[in-house]
Amino acid sequence: MTFNFSSADEVIAAVGTKLGPTDWMTIEQDRIDMFAEATGDHQWLHVDPERAAKGPFGRTIAHGFLTLSLVNMVLPDLFMPSNIDWGVNYGVDRVRFPAPVPVGSRIRVVGEILGAEDLGNRTVQTRVRLTVEIEGSDRPGCVADTLQRYAFLPG
Repeated sequence: MTFNFSSADEVIAAVGTKLGPTDWMTIEQDRIDMFAEATGDHQWLHVDPERAAKGPFGRTIAHGFLTLSLVNMVLPDLFMPSNIDWGVNYGVDRVRFPAPVPVGSRIRVVGEILGAEDLGNRTVQTRVRLTVEIEGSDRPGCVADTLQRYAFLPG
């Protein structure tokens, strides 16, 4: 279920709220290859299935930054402002990749609103911890404390 909010006060009052989970998503080799092409990161652990089969993970794995980038895709499924003039990703304070995300695995994202700060002029900065769970794994593929800024319309 998506947490919807329409004012800085609503999101500030929701600090501590758990978000998600999102639907499961399968990590396919095509997505990994497209990310490698876009970023120039052609490390064999990611793009060479034959060599990776003999490597430390037994198959290719998603780039850590690919895994991180997917949290932005699903953030609206977890956390959706309305009545906004604009919203931006402001940054990430902390990112960790505790476990590799193997090709063919399924991931989903859960979150928690860690903080929200009223910046004045109907603008709020949120801190949301997003955790990428890997189906069948005790460790997540990524944990990131993301920062977003939203400016709300009057009224």
